[in-house]
Amino acid sequence: MKEDLWLGLNERARKGLSPRNYKNGTVAQRIAGTGVDGGELAAGRGAELKKVWIPGVEIFSREIHPQRHRGSFGELARDSQGVLGKIKLWPRQWSAARMFANSAKGFHIHPPSVPADTTAEKWLRRLFVSQPQNYSLRPYDREQWDIMFFLQGRAEIFLRDVRAGLPVRNMRFFVDGDNHRSRNNVGVVIPPGVAHAIRTEGSEDVLMVYGTSTTFQPEFEGRIASEIETADLPESWRKFLSL
Repeated sequence: MKEDLWLGLNERARKGLSPRNYKNGTVAQRIAGTGVDGGELAAGRGAELKKVWIPGVEIFSREIHPQRHRGSFGELARDSQGVLGKIKLWPRQWSAARMFANSAKGFHIHPPSVPADTTAEKWLRRLFVSQPQNYSLRPYDREQWDIMFFLQGRAEIFLRDVRAGLPVRNMRFFVDGDNHRSRNNVGVVIPPGVAHAIRTEGSEDVLMVYGTSTTFQPEFEGRIASEIETADLPESWRKFLSL
């Protein structure tokens, strides 16, 4: 069938041809590779996804209501309800950020809080492997958890788990802002110890609102591979400034 379809090409071109596959691989393969839609992850975690999911990460659906001739309305979160109610997390601080089109936030990370009477490996395995649903154990008031909502634009999110005692895993997915109503209107919860980076997709600025479990503390902001945030000056400028 393929040979008939491409009969109009010469033999060399036919041999080098490969068809486009818009879903190349399983969701478990794509989540760590080319990336998946946020809505695909918010829909539920089957056995396959559980094997590659980063413990503590939450991705949950949001409904955006159109308001004809005016705009739209979308709730962020309700105290003690939904996913945040389930995991017993409510922000101490809300903030907003704008990312210009064609820009990115390099990987940054927040330190997990580990009790003095145990090791990081034992503590984190207790929280996320042995007792993952015992949310009252989580020291939200002593470490920064992020809760992200996207109001405008489209964003690509990269996560990498580098916590001691837990397997290293990557997650890559796409989120739509409220002005793009789709199944990819989701909220995202990121635990400390999980490095995260964000890249804008398309030609539109990204506007986001995010809550944190602690108030802003500069010492909680660690940077990894964040050189993308630094725009180099043109070489001629650097030479002139060094004269």
